[in-house]
Amino acid sequence: MVGPQKSSITLPRSRGWILTGFILSALGAMLFAAKGVIVKLTYAHDVGVAPLLAWRMLLSTPVFLLVGLAEWRRRPLATRPSRKDMALAALVGMVGYHLSSWLDFEGLVHLDAQSERLILFTYPFFVILLGWAIYRRPLSWHAIGGAVISYAGILAMFGGAPERLSPAHLAGAAYVLAAAFTFACYQLFAREMIVKCGAALFTAIAMSAAGASIMAQFFLTHPVSDLAVSRAAWPLVLTLALFATVVPAFLMSAGTARIGAQGNAIIATLSPVVTVVLAVQLLGEPFGWPEAVGTALVLAGVGFFTLVDVRLSAAKPRDMADQPSS
Repeated sequence: MVGPQKSSITLPRSRGWILTGFILSALGAMLFAAKGVIVKLTYAHDVGVAPLLAWRMLLSTPVFLLVGLAEWRRRPLATRPSRKDMALAALVGMVGYHLSSWLDFEGLVHLDAQSERLILFTYPFFVILLGWAIYRRPLSWHAIGGAVISYAGILAMFGGAPERLSPAHLAGAAYVLAAAFTFACYQLFAREMIVKCGAALFTAIAMSAAGASIMAQFFLTHPVSDLAVSRAAWPLVLTLALFATVVPAFLMSAGTARIGAQGNAIIATLSPVVTVVLAVQLLGEPFGWPEAVGTALVLAGVGFFTLVDVRLSAAKPRDMADQPSS
């Protein structure tokens, strides 16, 4: 969710420092991976998309605000971002995270959690495509190859299970694919803001702004009574807001500060595997050859792209390697 951050302070690069970064990123990736399963379990208690999104942000936004204020006060005046940069960070959060969350939650109404995670996991290829379309960055051979492998996996997953070819499932897949695209927009435009604001402060600003816009949308389009949820749903709503939103956001920010965005991307390949295990165990979703082949190919495609990208970045001159890449 966050990218590299420039700093004038040289941080220690001991083995323990790096290992801690991998552990933090892995924990964050696993918690994020549980999101789709938690949402599906919550839907079973007759909680709709709009109320669930609203409660997620009502509960998590105060935490992001407090962290953002603490980070702002901690910084010397000269290192604080300008009002313009903060406004742009908020806009990136509202346009990117708000929209991608709504599309993703709509998709989960119709789609199984395994398919949702694998489709969403292909967002790095949209980042590359957008970088080519907007900034005229060249399309790399490893990005194209990784995308072909990954989307072949999604086609195998849907083609091997006829029930996934129903209009409802395909509509859900379209929603999640759109969510992957909008999240890629968030990633692409967030990188410059992360450099200017810092990972933690950017996360706090963007998520707070997204929370405010999601809550505004709900209260403008729904009566307050629609926020009512059953007692049985409350543990799931709280888990979604805190342990699948707030905690992983800052775990991955802290991990990225230690191992970089590319190391974080490698660790993120854990998330589809975690989702598959949870979906099979908690939701009773099937896991046959379509799911196995689809998961393997998507992981292979994203993993291949990420590993080659890391090697190529490591070979760049130091001043180039420190720049955010698409």
